Amino acid sequence: MDHTLHWQKSTFSGGGEGNTCVELAATPTTLHLRESDTPDTELTTTTGPLAHLIRGVKAGAAPTAP
Repeated sequence: MDHTLHWQKSTFSGGGEGNTCVELAATPTTLHLRESDTPDTELTTTTGPLAHLIRGVKAGAAPTAP
């Protein structure tokens, strides 16, 4: 089985030169995030916690644990 992640640049990344973008990859159960300038450092999460964080950021409030 191939476990290679297929990274793609986020549409929210800047369009400038250099490594200034967020990259995303997904498996059936996990979302992977990293900054292109530090590709060996990776954050993993699932859709629920990430959605909770995004809602909190959009609302301008620090999200709390469910």
